[in-house]
Amino acid sequence: MALLLLLLLLSLCCSAHGRGDTCGELCGLRPMVSGSGSSRVVGGRDTRPGAWPWTVSIQNPWKIGTGHVCGGSLISPQWVLSAAHCFIRARHVTLWRVVVGATRLSQLGPETQVRSIRHLLVHEHYDSSSEANDIALLELDQPVQCSPYIQTACVPNASLRVSELTACYVSGWGATTARSRGSSDVLQEARVRLIDVSLCNSSWLYRGTIHPHNLCAGYLQGGIDTCQGDSGGPLVCKGSSADCFWLVGLTSWGEGCARPRRPGVYTSTQDFYDWILVQMRLDPATKSRNVGSSHGPSLSTVLHLTLHLLLEWNLLWKK
Repeated sequence: MALLLLLLLLSLCCSAHGRGDTCGELCGLRPMVSGSGSSRVVGGRDTRPGAWPWTVSIQNPWKIGTGHVCGGSLISPQWVLSAAHCFIRARHVTLWRVVVGATRLSQLGPETQVRSIRHLLVHEHYDSSSEANDIALLELDQPVQCSPYIQTACVPNASLRVSELTACYVSGWGATTARSRGSSDVLQEARVRLIDVSLCNSSWLYRGTIHPHNLCAGYLQGGIDTCQGDSGGPLVCKGSSADCFWLVGLTSWGEGCARPRRPGVYTSTQDFYDWILVQMRLDPATKSRNVGSSHGPSLSTVLHLTLHLLLEWNLLWKK
């Protein structure tokens, strides 16, 4: 009976994914994790493999160690979102590499895929002095194959009410203490709170330096925050009506790390939704399957997760 159900699910998934896209309609899902993640980068903790399957490491081969420079988020099989400031002094970027599906950078497992950068697209109005428009897109040299360890993130369009989302997380291989100069070998995760932009821009916090296309996240008392090496990485929030996560921000800047009244500042992906679609050569008037859909999991998503659970159950039964 289980075998017949598996075959039925497989046939339905194949028909649902009939456009040649290795990730189909899936985005924002965490097949390897049940629940909403850890309750608590600086102030974070080690992740489990596959915990944040869209988080990637962008690496410079000439940098000592793992070469990790910045984080990024996979938003389609061949496109990664990151921060523009990561590439201010970048040279020979086509020789850099993007590591997808990793947890420990010094020990890449079989679930990891490595790609080169075919094309770097930095926002044309990026201003390094004010960090305005701090966003960049990387086109990979070839698509990745999605798996339980590798999934695409969902970029929200204007219909999502980001300010109402409460379960938000950051992840990255950046420094784990404010005074540390090195990056973490193991992917870190931390839960953060969105902070009202008007409060963040007040004289009590960032004194008018926050742009309308920024988000602030962290804690007013400090203690938990992104840090050096986390730049470009994801700020995601769990949707209110579905078990999926939205890529609402990209780590941009902050004064120090985890300081009181100095939360992390992020580039709001929602504000650059049309720009992203244009750079990816998609029509902003239509909705991409992996970028901007504001609905819950599709039929193919449910089938994919059901199949994964059935396969796990079958393996346990054989033991």
